[in-house]
Amino acid sequence: MCAPGVVRSAHENAARPSRRGLLGALGAAAVATTVASAAPRARAAAPQRVIDLTHTIAPGMPVWPGNPPPTLLPVALHAAGGFAQHALAMWEHTGTHLDAPVHRVPGGLSTEAIAAPDLLAPLVVIDISAKAVVDPDATLTRADIDDWQTRYGAIPPRAFVAMYSGWERRFADAAAFVNLDGDDVPHAPGIDPEAARYLVSDCDVVGVGVDTLSLDAATSPDYDAHTAILGAGRYGVEMLADLGAAPASGATVVVGAPKHAGGTGGPCRVLALV
Repeated sequence: MCAPGVVRSAHENAARPSRRGLLGALGAAAVATTVASAAPRARAAAPQRVIDLTHTIAPGMPVWPGNPPPTLLPVALHAAGGFAQHALAMWEHTGTHLDAPVHRVPGGLSTEAIAAPDLLAPLVVIDISAKAVVDPDATLTRADIDDWQTRYGAIPPRAFVAMYSGWERRFADAAAFVNLDGDDVPHAPGIDPEAARYLVSDCDVVGVGVDTLSLDAATSPDYDAHTAILGAGRYGVEMLADLGAAPASGATVVVGAPKHAGGTGGPCRVLALV
């Protein structure tokens, strides 16, 4: 223990700062003021709306003809251990899902190799629903792209371009969504191969999306739009939801892509920030 005089002296010295201590305090305050003034004065504005462009995965949902529907099997119950858990069984290209380049091109990028910055992009929505309602084999053409650019300006570099055909309105009826004819051939809108090549070569898009089951029109025999987009190292997103609620221009898309090694694609959560 310290003697009472020593304790009293220490308190008095602490209450009476030295010149060195005073200068140090002033210096620290100046540094703090400088750092504060150099810091950003405002954060980036938060989006006013978030639109979920993702269909819910559930048994009975539309799938490409021949693909099995997704299944969810309870494997753990609250009553038998305190936690619930499902085993999921589905093919990679189920629901709102990403097509990685390797899905079409041998040696192409797989899901985990897609660059993260490319999953956040300006969103461009091109509406072809007026012609799709009368022609289920309608395609997004170069003329549709030119019309969009005349109205809204050039497609921004590194954008994500989505075709809105209105097909999402059929989602609740799997048969109507797949739309098989009498010969079991599906009919649904897609992207014209010339338009696909233009988007990757001239517009430098990061990816292309559709609200149908395929980037190509469902009747396509050779899937040239897939080849043009995925072959250029870009990704596709199929079976987008609620594109009708997204603006034609000005939004940002976030593609929550899967990241499993060697994946050809996989279900993803896609959001539009408006």
